[in-house]
Amino acid sequence: MLTAVLLYLSILVLIGTVRSRRVKTGDDFLVAGRTLPARVLVFTLLATWIGSGSLFGGAGLGYRAGFPALWQSAGAWAGIALVYFIAPRVRRIAQYTVPDILELRYGPTARVLGTVTTVLAYATIAAYQFRGGGRLLALIAPVDPDTGALITMVFCVVFTALAGMLSIAYLDVGNGTLMTVGVTLAVIFMVGDVGGLGAALAALPVQHVSVFGTLGPQASLALFLPTMFLLLGEANMYQKFFSARDERAARLAVGGWIVGTMVVETLIDATGILASASTPGLTDAQSEEIVIRVATDVLPDFMGVILVCGAAAIIVSTANSFLLTPSTNLIRDVYQRFINPDVTNRQLIAYTRAIVVLLGVLGYIAGNFFPTILEMALWAYTMYGAGITPALLGALLWRRATRQGGVASIFVGMGTTLAWEVVGRIRTVDGVPGYLFGLETAYPALALSIGTLVVVSLLTPAQSEEEAAPLLGEAR
Repeated sequence: MLTAVLLYLSILVLIGTVRSRRVKTGDDFLVAGRTLPARVLVFTLLATWIGSGSLFGGAGLGYRAGFPALWQSAGAWAGIALVYFIAPRVRRIAQYTVPDILELRYGPTARVLGTVTTVLAYATIAAYQFRGGGRLLALIAPVDPDTGALITMVFCVVFTALAGMLSIAYLDVGNGTLMTVGVTLAVIFMVGDVGGLGAALAALPVQHVSVFGTLGPQASLALFLPTMFLLLGEANMYQKFFSARDERAARLAVGGWIVGTMVVETLIDATGILASASTPGLTDAQSEEIVIRVATDVLPDFMGVILVCGAAAIIVSTANSFLLTPSTNLIRDVYQRFINPDVTNRQLIAYTRAIVVLLGVLGYIAGNFFPTILEMALWAYTMYGAGITPALLGALLWRRATRQGGVASIFVGMGTTLAWEVVGRIRTVDGVPGYLFGLETAYPALALSIGTLVVVSLLTPAQSEEEAAPLLGEAR
């Protein structure tokens, strides 16, 4: 299996190297020259979203909790469904980053705060892709997970720096297809191996086939909300919309994306759920490796190879996007905006590549501060979902949102996430975070961010027609 993975990744590097020769301008590197058709957008959106958070965190939760684990996936489905209605407007704005949009409505302070929030959240998401890659390598090769994470980081950094969005988007077509085929074959095999779907479901504990199961409504909603709010403001998604050929391509891509996400995430979780009956007794950390364990220990060799290669491809695809987006934010929203507005295309590409390397190293270090991939994912989702999304949606959809309200919302959402999580970690007992009032971070962070946006906006003077026109002028 290691040979197959190395061969597939070598092909990716070769193709990325060839496509890197087509990068001539900053637009080519950052937004693929704004040329991507809907069929390419669908796969790059799917391959970016389905990463280690789903492959390890989601499947591991499915192993432990059963079908109630789909509450996390359902947050993504709801978020994408709502995004369908704003995708054309985002493409029409034709910017490069989410902080670009924030500044259009709320001013330069919002741009800076949005960049800080994005870098914190996305460096964490990239970090758990490295950890996921480390676990994958540890299961198929004689390397320890930390060394495997370092190898994954180096590969993803080099690959991302080669050709940016122009390379990533087209390679994601193959990556997304391979992962879909791999998990489909895995579920079909495991269901058939126990005598059909009825027998497979009958082998599960009753809580695993209920609505909330052992999670309960509060924990289920704490999975749903961060995921939904991340998707509504997800910077990778917006950057890919900016890369679309036109508004119609952006909207068509979202329609295909929601179908693909529902199918693939359900199959990934189902892999963990079905494997809980055939491979019982795994610890929380071991359960996050269940998809790879199924590939190595349960499936026939050829199916296992497809699944492992698909898993490796998805980890790389997601890491690439979550390295490129915050790097784009730093170079455009800080360096070009405030330090060197006249940066050349050659400098822009070179500096973005350097930042990709820096964020990769920082992400690798940050990955050691969380015990599980799922906890890393939920923290990052909440940081971004509470810090960015309310202000971003207000900028796009609410005429009464003001500059003061938007800035305050970003600051409060980001600050609450940091403070609440730090206190919860300090009060951890037996591996369970001691959150204040028993509330997971998503609840106070989202409530305070949304409340701040509304209250401060209503207490401050409404923006003029001229100030609101860049985002709302065509929508009134």
